[in-house]
Amino acid sequence: MNRPLVSLTLCLLVAQLSACTAYEAYRKCGFAGCPGDKEIAAQIEAALRATPGISFWDIQVQSLDHVVYLYGLVDTNPERAHVEEVASRVSGGLKIVDSIAVRASIGR
Repeated sequence: MNRPLVSLTLCLLVAQLSACTAYEAYRKCGFAGCPGDKEIAAQIEAALRATPGISFWDIQVQSLDHVVYLYGLVDTNPERAHVEEVASRVSGGLKIVDSIAVRASIGR
């Protein structure tokens, strides 16, 4: 048997297996989300509800693939920043996507 050809075949096989393993490590959890997503969202919602000065009922929190999404309306930019700060602190450094709008700036 041709020794270099066998070595090359083995190297290619190992490279393909390594690539598949790397892909698996970065695969998203899917539409159902990752384990713990619901708990993260619930913790952030509870913290927002307990924070004075935040109109919690106008804000929605969703966590998907360990990314926190904030939606809704607030009255001022400082309130928006405060909501994001509370969510960041509670989530333990997870990525926060802030899609909160300020009421005064809608329609301008």
